[in-house]
Amino acid sequence: MIRLIWNLSIRTRLFLRTWMPTNILLDAIRTRRGLRWGIPAMLLAVPYLLIANLCVQAIAENGPGWLHLVVLWVIWNSLKMLWIGPVSVILLIGARLRERAERRRQQRAEVSETTQESRADALVH
Repeated sequence: MIRLIWNLSIRTRLFLRTWMPTNILLDAIRTRRGLRWGIPAMLLAVPYLLIANLCVQAIAENGPGWLHLVVLWVIWNSLKMLWIGPVSVILLIGARLRERAERRRQQRAEVSETTQESRADALVH
């Protein structure tokens, strides 16, 4: 039974990550190239919250009960969009620090190679 539940949860996660637009967007933002789009992606939370507000108003006016699920869905998506902004900034800072360290290592290696070559040339002459 546990194996069935485990497999079902794995398949559900795979389906959601593959086909749901917000998950596709979040995966694209988490790449190095997409990290700069984290803060603008936070603006996508606004339409989701507007949809939630419209659904809550409809529910208050004796709308269908299934709108509660829509409210939960859009609030969850808006939270995901709000969450990616600060996370992408932190990931971008880390990526830039790693890139800077790599550039420094390369510059040091180039300087040491030229120093060794100049010493070798001085010994030959």
